[in-house]
Amino acid sequence: MTTIEARNVVFSFGETAALRGASIAVDAGEIVAVMGPSGSGKSTLLHCLAGILVPDSGEVLFDGVRVDAMTETQRSSLRRDRFGFVFQFGQLVPELTVAENVALPLLLSGTRRTEALRKAYDWFERLGLDGMEQRRSGELSGGQAQRVALARGLVAGPEVLFADEPTGALDSLTGEQVMDLLVTAAREQGTTVILVTHEPRVAAYADREVIVRDGRVTAPDRIAS
Repeated sequence: MTTIEARNVVFSFGETAALRGASIAVDAGEIVAVMGPSGSGKSTLLHCLAGILVPDSGEVLFDGVRVDAMTETQRSSLRRDRFGFVFQFGQLVPELTVAENVALPLLLSGTRRTEALRKAYDWFERLGLDGMEQRRSGELSGGQAQRVALARGLVAGPEVLFADEPTGALDSLTGEQVMDLLVTAAREQGTTVILVTHEPRVAAYADREVIVRDGRVTAPDRIAS
C-alpha cells in the first residue's frame, strides 16, 4: 500500500529549476534510497515529500491526503507527529543533554517530561550509548552524535523517517554501523524510510533505489495511478 508519493512535482529556487516533474511512490514499511549526483534535486524531492517545501506544481500525498494543499501549521503538525528526520550533521541542540535531545520530539508533542525521558533512555542500550545520557553533543564523536540523531528521529515511532545523507560526515565503518542500526530499528517499528545518499554502499541497505537526475526520477519506479 502506498503511504507517501510525489506526482509530477515541479520546484524552483528562483530561476533555477530543482525538480522538473518528479514522481515517486513509496509503500508502507519500505526503505527507498534516493540517489543522484550533486545538484540533481534529490534533497529537494525529500523536502517536498516531507512538507518542508511546497511544490510550485504537482502533488505530494501522504496516506492519500494532499500535503502540498495543507497550511504551514498543518504541515508542521504532520512533521512533528508522524514524521521523523535524520540529517547529515545530526543537528543536535548543544544546550541540551543527549537524553533531552532524543526526547525532544516527544516533548514538543506534549508528552510529559518524565515519560519522554524514559522512552529516550530506552534507546541508549540499543544504540551502544549506555552511560552517555547526560553528556552534551560537544562531548560525542561524530558516530555517537549521529546515533543520537537516529534515536531522536525514531523515538516517537514515526510512520516515515526522512534521512538526508545520514552517513555523509562519517567514515566508512562508522557509517555502516549507523546504517545497520537505522535499518534494524526501522524494520522493528515498521517505519517507512526515504534515504537520500550518493553512496552506493549506503543505498545497498535499501529495498530499492531510484535515481534523480536533472530534477526527474529516471530509474524504473512504480508510479501510483
